[in-house]
Amino acid sequence: MKETYCKAMDAVYWLCIWVAGLSMVVMTLVIPIQVVARKWLNAGLSWPEPLALMCMIVFTFVGAAAAYRAGSHIAVTMLTDRLPPKLQFACARLVDILMALVALFVIWYATDRIIFFNSTGQTLSDFTQIKVSWTYLPLPIGSAATLLFVIETFFFGSQAKRPIVMIGNPGSEEEHHIKPAEGA
Repeated sequence: MKETYCKAMDAVYWLCIWVAGLSMVVMTLVIPIQVVARKWLNAGLSWPEPLALMCMIVFTFVGAAAAYRAGSHIAVTMLTDRLPPKLQFACARLVDILMALVALFVIWYATDRIIFFNSTGQTLSDFTQIKVSWTYLPLPIGSAATLLFVIETFFFGSQAKRPIVMIGNPGSEEEHHIKPAEGA
């Protein structure tokens, strides 16, 4: 059961990383387009800013889920590091429960906003083919991924050392027994 769930979460994590990364790339490409258009072409484009904002929303909520699983989210552990191991464990479970509650709240609230804006039929002024309700989709999707990762952490412990999570992290070569190239 554990390995099946964790492997499924590996796939969710991989998807989160790619979606967040692609949104960051798109955002990084469209902002300079706006700068060039304003500075050298004397033409303000209306679409780069809202597109960059939508990419930032995707990056924030989907990337936050991946950061939670990787253990690279903001954590203030000054107090809990000084507690006895049993209390550290209890505090970690409390954090998991609170994170699950926050994720559930965001899922509920964002879904409510999606339903509301879907009923109005309102579209974005710069992208008339995109409904406003779609701009809220990253919130429940990212929060659902976070909730899945919280469940994984709660029942199976931190997965920050899994091979897929360690890709690109310092020390990952030693973790995976990858031999460096000759002469390196």
